[in-house]
Amino acid sequence: MTPRTHEAQDVQALVESGFSKLTEACFLLLRVRDAAAARVWLGTAPVTTAADLHRHVPVAMQVALSAAGLRALGLPELILAEFSAEFLAGMAGEAQRSRRLGDVGANAPEAWHWGGRSTPDVLLALYAEPGGLAALRASTATQAFAAGFTTIGDLPTSDMQGREPFGFADGISQPSFDFAGRRTPGTDADLAYGNLLAAGELLLGYPNEYGRITDRPLLDAGCPGAALLPPAAEDAGRRDLGRNGTYLVFRQLAQDVQGFWRFAAAHSDAVGLAETMVGRRLSGAPLLPPSAAPIRGVGPDPDDIGLNGFTYAADPDGRRCPLGAHVRRANPRTGDMPGGVQGPLAQAIRMIGFAGAGDPRDDLIASSRFHRILRRGREYGRTLPPDQAAATDTAPMPETGLHFICLNANIQRQFEFIQNAWLANAKFDGLSGEADPLLGNREPFPAGQATDGFGRLCGLPRFVTVKGGAYFFLPGVRALRFIAGASG
Repeated sequence: MTPRTHEAQDVQALVESGFSKLTEACFLLLRVRDAAAARVWLGTAPVTTAADLHRHVPVAMQVALSAAGLRALGLPELILAEFSAEFLAGMAGEAQRSRRLGDVGANAPEAWHWGGRSTPDVLLALYAEPGGLAALRASTATQAFAAGFTTIGDLPTSDMQGREPFGFADGISQPSFDFAGRRTPGTDADLAYGNLLAAGELLLGYPNEYGRITDRPLLDAGCPGAALLPPAAEDAGRRDLGRNGTYLVFRQLAQDVQGFWRFAAAHSDAVGLAETMVGRRLSGAPLLPPSAAPIRGVGPDPDDIGLNGFTYAADPDGRRCPLGAHVRRANPRTGDMPGGVQGPLAQAIRMIGFAGAGDPRDDLIASSRFHRILRRGREYGRTLPPDQAAATDTAPMPETGLHFICLNANIQRQFEFIQNAWLANAKFDGLSGEADPLLGNREPFPAGQATDGFGRLCGLPRFVTVKGGAYFFLPGVRALRFIAGASG
């Protein structure tokens, strides 16, 4: 029988916490200098686990590995081949993938600060309470660490007090995960929007929203070192390298704060237009009233209900929250079920994102529960209040933006689907000539389709530019120790 709860001592803490109280952080991009020395360090790295969150945690360390990093550490190719195809190819490894992600024009990998055609081997994320990061960095930079790795990138972060650089409250809408197995995916209850997802949408080795366990590397029990790993849930005779791990997507997004607010001020009431493009107030409050019916996985905290207890069922035409608004694209909620509960046939059609006939808005909006991600990003640089950012006499700002990080069990079905079908696509929800008003690159997509509109506005400039990115595997602790002992 498949276990119904995850094993907290084997799960890196980022799965359960964004470390909000650890306001100092940095992300180190590493290259393996010496494989044997790197494996020695990884074998004892003080990785913070979900079990550690039950006590006071003043500092935290998380370790994620790229496909190149796994190869550099000596993981046998036979095992490496069982990771997902998109992880192995890399975020910038294929021109077709770059087009789908919107990484063309100014966003093209050739112009990135890091990543691009040369992916870091290791992502080392360090978090600390105020005043504690310098000491954590110093304690990490041991002789053993230096023997194994070269630091090729050092990405600092900023504490913007819960807001992203444009000034909006951030990190509000996050899915909840059913680690306790309280629901069975695929029942009639799933025809209504819910925010409580199967654990397998986040963690490998557990049932997902299809009621299946996502593919991941499984090893023969006789493989050297495999005894460190847990048995596979569906085959006790094999060992599970993926269990309690997840895929980590990292994108460095530079935000043109001054350009955003100057554009908004030039065309309308600045705050009003900006809030319409985002789909929320600056405070984070939604543009729609709360749903009359409870939403599974939202609440019971009144603040959570007030911020997330809404759907788009009462606004099918986007009169209050535009169809192309950022939050509506990022999570259409009930956008795929405009008439509410419509039966299993409607569910089956929309699960795959193709409605066939009927409302043309349905064709690219598959049920949202199959395409959610857990965000763990951090801001960098500095920001300005909207009125100062909009002022034409304000001096140019240094580069400011978001280190976007998300966790998901299936990069293609979750992150890449959202990025391609919902954020970048000009045909989202029956629209024409629009991409995401914040993240859109303004390049034609699909071919010949303008993407620089928003409602009656046209000529939107690009507000966000990709500066780096890569796909990583965030392993369970046992998997990390296995990798540290592996050698091809």
